[in-house]
Parts: sequence; structure tokens; C-alpha cells
Amino acid sequence: MLSILGYGMIVTFMALIMTKRLSPLVAMTTVPIVFALMAGFGPDMGDMMIDGLKKVAPTAVMVMFAILYFGVMFDTGLFDPIIRKFIKLINGDPMKAVVYAALLAGMVSLDGDGSTTYMITVTAMLPLFKRLRLEPLSLTCVVILAASVTNLLPWGGPLARAAASLQVDTAELFIPLIPVMVVGFLGVLGLAYFIGIRERARLGTLRLSVGAAATVFDDDADEGLPSMSDENAELRRPKLFWLNAGLTIALMAGLVVEILPLSILFMVAFSIALVINYPHMNDQRRRISAHAPTALNQIAIFLAAGILAGILSGTGMVNAMSASFLAMLPETWGPYMAPITALASIPGTFFMSNDAFYYGVLPVLAKAAEVYGITHAEIGRASLVGQPVHLLSPLVASTYLLCGLAGVEFSDHQKYTMKWAFALSFLILIACLVLGLFPLAASV
Repeated sequence: MLSILGYGMIVTFMALIMTKRLSPLVAMTTVPIVFALMAGFGPDMGDMMIDGLKKVAPTAVMVMFAILYFGVMFDTGLFDPIIRKFIKLINGDPMKAVVYAALLAGMVSLDGDGSTTYMITVTAMLPLFKRLRLEPLSLTCVVILAASVTNLLPWGGPLARAAASLQVDTAELFIPLIPVMVVGFLGVLGLAYFIGIRERARLGTLRLSVGAAATVFDDDADEGLPSMSDENAELRRPKLFWLNAGLTIALMAGLVVEILPLSILFMVAFSIALVINYPHMNDQRRRISAHAPTALNQIAIFLAAGILAGILSGTGMVNAMSASFLAMLPETWGPYMAPITALASIPGTFFMSNDAFYYGVLPVLAKAAEVYGITHAEIGRASLVGQPVHLLSPLVASTYLLCGLAGVEFSDHQKYTMKWAFALSFLILIACLVLGLFPLAASV
């Protein structure tokens, strides 16, 4: 019964947001409560929601201050030279713009944090996409798929969960995955090239003129930014460019080496950025007020996702869903447990959180595969195949951040990107099989 309610909750939630009958915030808050009441967990529901909120609170704090930090950096004009340089290199070509977006996302996401990747990449590339009249959904598509490949790094999350769940050394999982990640990223670049060619054709020209791009930015003057109001011009701090760039690089380095929790790093960096660029109290208040609406919207979604995850876990629906899924597998499929795990990771990590799948389902799959001589490391690698599709799940809060920054609807992003995410997952699956990361069928 719990599994039926659990699947019903997820399907209802997804249907409501994809048909745009409810906003994600409202759906994630109300739908779990209704299903928890139906399951008879009314008296315990409050504690479950609080537990879920506690788990997402650090991420919510990090995202809030990250939005404020990068908002201030954008105000100061830190990204203006980057955009100018991209325009020079892209030379008004839509294909190059999409490919550069994928390359930038791949480089930035090496820190393993999706939220940071989306904020930096979209902030840098979205103005260029708008000026070239490119489809914003093409930007969110290549950015999230590039991030899904580098998300397989040991500090990205899924691999660390798989290693901890199966008690396997991280290096044993990761080192064989390196060539597969290269293949996956080349696939993303190939997709970016294809989308760029399609966008070029859509715009009805093989090459936008350099003059058209030049009207967007004047290479010789900071005031050449398009439609810059007097207020925005006053906010620019060109003389502090290298100081702001150094602060941002130091922040990124701190994120990678994790010298402090991410939320603390962004709080400190934001405070320093405000003091350096806007030392007067009134200016600081105005900068916070200007970016507060965006930060508040994203934090609310993160907290609502915590309520959803808390009820799913606290009611036992996740465990029931896992058990029902495993019960559907015939015993004769045992020798094929590795590819079955890979295929199961696609819907498994889409309908469940990574924690639910890797800590709940994966150990049972690995135990069943052990009988056929399939190692835990092989099952662990197979379990990572579904990550490109996982990032499109409504349970992944950072994807709402990506859509919010790019100004696109979550459901539109899903529809545009889903087929390419499936294609990338199958490309990773084929690469794993060809390179022998796990067997197609165990020898019995």
C-alpha cells in the first residue's frame, strides 16, 4: 500500500507541475501532506517535515548567499570582459555559442557543485544568447548535460554515495570511469554542435555579422553594454576587476578543497564582496534588496523539496517503493544484474532522490548480483549511468535554480532536454560495456 501511495504521490506531483496547474513550490508542499494524511501519518507528519528541512537547510543557505554573491559580481561588471571575449571568439556564430556554453559548463562543474555551475555559466552566457536570439532552452540543455558528466567526479555526490553504500574504495569506482566520462563529454559537445547548427538554421543565416555582435558590446568602452541604465553604470567597478576576480577564484578554490562548509564560504565571500565594492551601508542594503527576490524564490523551492523528501522517507514510502521494484525482477535475470542496475538507475534516480536510490535500492541490487560473481564495484559503476536523467527529476532542487536563472519553465526544460539526457545515459552505458567496466552477462 505504501509503495502505491509513494508512486501515486510522485506521479501526481509531476503531473501537476508539468501541466502547470500548480507551481513546484505549492505542489511540493501540499501533495506530500495529502498523501501522508491518506496513509495515516498525520500525527507524525510534522517531525518528518522538520527532518527533511534540516537536511536541505545547509544547501538552501548556500544557494541564498551564492545568488547574492554572484548577483553582486554581476553588478560590478566582473563578467563583462568574459562576455566580450566570448563574442570575439564566437564571432556571432550560434553554433560556437552553444558549444562554448557546454565547454564553460564542463570546466566550471569540475568543482562538483551543480548550483555553482549553473550560476556561473548562465550568468556569463545568457546575455550572449539573448543578443544572438538563441533559444534559452538550448543553453539549459547543454549546461545540465555537461554538468551531469562531471557530476561523476568523486566529490560530485553520486559516486561518493555509491562507494559508501557498497563499502567500495572511491578510486576503484572512479579511475575506470575516467575514459567513460571523456566519451560522455565528447557526446555533449557533439550534441552542442548539432543544436548550434540547428539554431543557426532557425535564425535563417549561416553567420550573424560581426557588426551585429559589436552593437551588443563595444570592445573599447565599459559603457558599451547594451541598455545599461545610469544606475547599472554606477554599480560597475572596473577598477576592482582583478580584486573581484581574485576573490571569485579563491572562492572556487575553497569550494573544491572544502576548507569550510559551502554555505559558510559563500557567506564570507558575499560579505567581503559587499565591503570591497559597496562600502556604504545604504549601497549594501540596496544590493541585498535587489537580489533578495531571486534568492527567496529559490530558497522556498529548496525548503519545499525538503518537505517532499522528508515525508517520502519518514513514512517509509521510499523503502516500500524499493521493495516493490525489486520484487518485479524475475530470478532468471540474475546474470544480467549489472546492465539491469544501469537501466534501473535511470527511472530509479529520477523518481527517487540519490540518497534513496544509492542507500536504499543499490545495496539490495549488489547483494543479488554477488551470487553471480558480479562485484560491488561493477554494480556501483553501473548505478551511475542514470545521472543525466536524474538531474531532470523534479526532486533535484538545483535544476529549479538553473531554470530560474535562465528564465525558462521547468516543464519546458524537461521536455526539451529529456530525449538528449536518455541518449547520453545510453551512450555512457554502451561505453561502460565496451570498456569492460561491468559485464553484460555474468558467467554462471
